[in-house]
Amino acid sequence: MDGLTNTLDLYLVKKAPALPKSVKEFIVSVAPWLEVIGAVFTLPAIFALFGFNAMMYGTPYGSYVNARAGYGFSLSTLFLFVGLVLMILAIPGLFKRSKVGWNYVFYSVLINAVYSLLSYQLFGMIVGTLISLYLLFQVKSYYK
Repeated sequence: MDGLTNTLDLYLVKKAPALPKSVKEFIVSVAPWLEVIGAVFTLPAIFALFGFNAMMYGTPYGSYVNARAGYGFSLSTLFLFVGLVLMILAIPGLFKRSKVGWNYVFYSVLINAVYSLLSYQLFGMIVGTLISLYLLFQVKSYYK
């Protein structure tokens, strides 16, 4: 993982234009709250997915819906759940400005990139991952 972070650090911090210090400080101050908001809004989505899945088993069309949803439905649920866990784990570290919190956000970005790739959302994966990684690596020095 160090090789990947070193390569990303080279291209997203040293070779890329730097954000102004005030913008970096703003991102660092608001990041924990954005993670809290993200976790709060993701939790009902997971409950809804589990509820929808459980609800459909009792209907005449339940097996049809679950068969059609199948792989994509369970894959999205898995990635959504892993992303939520990483968000929740990142929150205390982001408030303390510790490297552990930054690492959890980094892993979350990578998990989202893998999910976007597996679900054939290539444009979203490239643009979203690049923007997320750029912002994340620009503020990396604030986390010790």
